[in-house]
Amino acid sequence: MNLLRSILHALWMLVTVIPWGLIMVTASIRVRGKPLYWMAARWLGWAVDGARVLLGIRTRVTGMENLPTGENSAAVLLVKHQSTYETFLMPTIMPHPLAYVFKKELLYVPFFGWAMGRLDMIHIDRSQRAQAFNKVVAQGKVLLAQGIWIIMFPEGTRIPRGQKGTYKSGGTRLAIDTGAPVIPIAVTSARVWPRKAFIKRAGIVDVSIGKPIPTAGRQPDELMREVEAWIEAEMHRLDPDAYR
Repeated sequence: MNLLRSILHALWMLVTVIPWGLIMVTASIRVRGKPLYWMAARWLGWAVDGARVLLGIRTRVTGMENLPTGENSAAVLLVKHQSTYETFLMPTIMPHPLAYVFKKELLYVPFFGWAMGRLDMIHIDRSQRAQAFNKVVAQGKVLLAQGIWIIMFPEGTRIPRGQKGTYKSGGTRLAIDTGAPVIPIAVTSARVWPRKAFIKRAGIVDVSIGKPIPTAGRQPDELMREVEAWIEAEMHRLDPDAYR
């Protein structure tokens, strides 16, 4: 049954992403900025709704009250990364547009990448580390001033359930350089959507949003250790069976 459900969801994603990508590329000729972003978020909502209906995956979010308020409030979201699910989910639950920091190769993915290229995102060349970070800071300052929040996965890649990757300080460096607070977020998506797995299963994905951490006067590595400690402790609390 899980295999059949997963096949149906994959087909749902395929048949919706092609027209969506074409519509996004066409619309970008006249529409830019936040209106175009919310058009894109609509398809991500379809993906999440499809996972709920076809796969039986539900989401339980706590800590929404911890998010900054105000139309132009700034925030850098640092999120636990276990599967593709949270990349689809985050724009559907956040009250502000999000700008992902991602490798430029994703721009070449047909339809999906083409649409992403029309949005206010930060795509980088990982082979040029210093220049890439300078680009993140420069673009991040502009986007944060517009009320667009930056989202990053500090472990850099999807991590198997019950494991911890190496937390890199790029996200805290960006937050300190821009003066934005850091929001740590724990996500248990691998319980139902394992890393690199085609077959998914029904269940609940818990999303826990931590309190904003001020960045003034902080050091990137020390701040990232605080973020890491909070996220990993929260992962143990939300998904204790994974850490036995």
